[in-house]
Amino acid sequence: MNILFLAPFGIRPKGTVIARMLPLAISLQTLGHRVTIVAPPYTNPEDSGREEAVQGVNIRNVRLGPRGKVLAAPFLAWRMFREILREKPDLVHLFKPKGYGGLAAQLLLTLKALGFHQPPLLVDTDDWEGAGGMNDIQRYSRMERVVYAHQERQLMTGAAGVTVASRELATIAAGMAIAPKCVLYLPNGVATGRAGDRNRVRQRLGIVETAPVVLLYTRFFEFDQEFLYDLFSRLHGQIPSIRFLVVGKGPNGEHDRLKQAARSMGYADALVMAGWIDPPELPDYLVAGDVAVYPFADTLVNRCKCPAKLTELLVAGTAVVAHDVGQIREYIEPGRSGELCQPNDVMAMVERTSHLLNTPAYRFEMAAAARSSMLERYAWDGLAARLEQYYREHLSR
Repeated sequence: MNILFLAPFGIRPKGTVIARMLPLAISLQTLGHRVTIVAPPYTNPEDSGREEAVQGVNIRNVRLGPRGKVLAAPFLAWRMFREILREKPDLVHLFKPKGYGGLAAQLLLTLKALGFHQPPLLVDTDDWEGAGGMNDIQRYSRMERVVYAHQERQLMTGAAGVTVASRELATIAAGMAIAPKCVLYLPNGVATGRAGDRNRVRQRLGIVETAPVVLLYTRFFEFDQEFLYDLFSRLHGQIPSIRFLVVGKGPNGEHDRLKQAARSMGYADALVMAGWIDPPELPDYLVAGDVAVYPFADTLVNRCKCPAKLTELLVAGTAVVAHDVGQIREYIEPGRSGELCQPNDVMAMVERTSHLLNTPAYRFEMAAAARSSMLERYAWDGLAARLEQYYREHLSR
């Protein structure tokens, strides 16, 4: 098959293309298909108009249009649609039913409705965008919220099929009266990757080998910030030698507010802020902690997510203590491949984290079980084979 993926934004610096689209494309090509990713590189304008191969997958960065979202929209949508005409794919798979790629897909559906021959359109969703979803988190204008919510509903209901990254999104699709045979549950997967070197990071950051380290790998907006401050304060009170390694940054200065809270609550010396890490170096950071905490508020947007950062932690071989919300319980079997706590129960997370820090044998056994489970159940090759079968069913119809 000749398959065209429509990306929501450029390959850099955001993670969706790298974390979800590219692994699927690589695995599909291993199965003998041709996959082309068409991206609007407004997040990496230096790549405007550039064609590149990333791990064997061809990525076409369309040429950017005028500045400003409104002025750029028709130019980018048309240029993305023109790649569909140029490539003549057997099918088009849109990742995220919104934005410029969404406009190109809407044009495809419009022409199809007018009787013009067009390839089948499938839509992938790994977030809920509408009310209670990303629209309420991102700093969109009122008009953008209206447009994105409309795109999401129209594209999901108008497409030939929908791939969803979480069980909650499958439930939402059913609520839109999308036939079950048209919906494929396709969670985020994992690859083997290289083994991380914990000592390299600890030495670089000045963390002594004997220090118990709690890792937080995050974008911050998935949980209440006060919960995090309280969690770190209580853990520090129980284990004064503890170190908190924070990988990532928040979109609204949350990482800076964490530093302020650490100073006022007395654990500033225990806080190590690494910021965003380049992907090639990330495996070292994911194993630099003895235990990773994964707080996750029980909200609609979180229940719809399929947290890629959690999958990275589990396959890296780090013991994880997480909140029992949405898709997280699909990945973690409590007491075997990780620990789960009820949201907002700070003492439960403190106790489970402390227990793992104090019982190395149990921690190592749990981390090994998590890695084994992820590679067995969620390897990208297996997920791509499932997607290939789904494609064939739709093409046969």
